[in-house]
Amino acid sequence: SNPFLLFPVLQAAHCQMIKDLSACLLGQNLRVDCRYENKTSNPLTYEFSITKDNRKHVIHSTISVSENIYRSRANVTMHKNLVCLHLQSFTTSDEGVYMCELKATNDYTGNQTRNITVIKDKLEKCAGFSLLIQNTSWLLLLLLSLPLLQAVDFVSL
Repeated sequence: SNPFLLFPVLQAAHCQMIKDLSACLLGQNLRVDCRYENKTSNPLTYEFSITKDNRKHVIHSTISVSENIYRSRANVTMHKNLVCLHLQSFTTSDEGVYMCELKATNDYTGNQTRNITVIKDKLEKCAGFSLLIQNTSWLLLLLLSLPLLQAVDFVSL
C-alpha cells in the first residue's frame, strides 16, 4: 500500500483553525486576539475563559454561560479571521491562563482551543497601528497631515 495516500487525510484531520492567540494591554484594558483560519462559511461560536487556581471561569461565550463577575467587564468583537476579547480594568487578579475556543456550526472536526498565560507585568502595549488600519479614515488623516509636516520642515529651515 502507498503510504502517501494517508497524508492528505491526516492533514485534513489536523488542520488547525486557530492560528494564533495573543494578548496585549490597551490603556487599562486587556485585549486578547484569537486569530483563525476561515475554513467554512458556517457561523462561528466562541468562548473565552480563564483558568486560575485550577478553576475555569468563563469570561465571554456564545457556547456556555459567562460568569457574572466578568460579564459586565467583557465584550467581544469579531472581524475577518479575528475574534477579539476586551476585558476592562485589567488587574493582577485577572492573571491566569486564558483560553480561546472556537467552533464552527456543523463542523465535524470539533472545537479548536488555544491557551496563553497572561501576566500583567509581562504584557506588551497593543500596537496602535492595527487599530488605525481598522479605521478606514486613517489614510485620509495621513494624507491631510502631509502638507502640515512639510510646512513644519519649512519653518524649521
